[in-house]
Amino acid sequence: MGHYSSTLGLNPSILTVPGFGNSGPTHWQTLWEQSRLDTRRVELGMWDTPHRNAWVTKLDQAISQAQAPVILVGHSLGCQAISWWASLSPQPYGWPVAGALLVAPADVDRPDIPSELSTFAPAPRAPLPFPSILVASADDPWIELARARSLAADWGSHFVDAGAQGHLNAASGLGWWPEGQELLDRVIAASGGPHGEARTPTDARTILAHPGDRSNAATHA
Repeated sequence: MGHYSSTLGLNPSILTVPGFGNSGPTHWQTLWEQSRLDTRRVELGMWDTPHRNAWVTKLDQAISQAQAPVILVGHSLGCQAISWWASLSPQPYGWPVAGALLVAPADVDRPDIPSELSTFAPAPRAPLPFPSILVASADDPWIELARARSLAADWGSHFVDAGAQGHLNAASGLGWWPEGQELLDRVIAASGGPHGEARTPTDARTILAHPGDRSNAATHA
């Protein structure tokens, strides 16, 4: 889709990718955007009537306009938009998207999925071409924990069980969500950090893993 130039040594641009209905004023994505100079939202539009192709196009435009390297921070349906972008916009490993934090992905393959989300099904199963962490909650109404773990395995993401915290959104009472910021820092480190050191997938997985995580990495070998 887009044409990108590689410029090493840059701090990453953080792009938040909200889900169905957008993220409101007390959502952690909004709070991060307000508190971090390196973070801005991808305005996908059609927040209440999302369409896969339209969202992927908007995401591709935002990535191409951002100063690479780019770190994507998706929530809910935004995680599926990221996986579809990766599927439809092949890139070399780690460039221009250098990593992603995928929070509470919506399960678009469940039989009772709302019709508004149907264009995102079936979920892509190919490994993402960048380091990623997928974090999910044990009582998320939008996805079962086992399904989230399966998505992490498909996408080559390090899996983190966040315990019982609902959909990991504003209703979860996360506020600024410092635990999420720690996960974001790990993604940035795995991506090569501010100096743009090249990472292999194996190196990245080692950096993403943490002995304090509830779950071990769920990745492709």
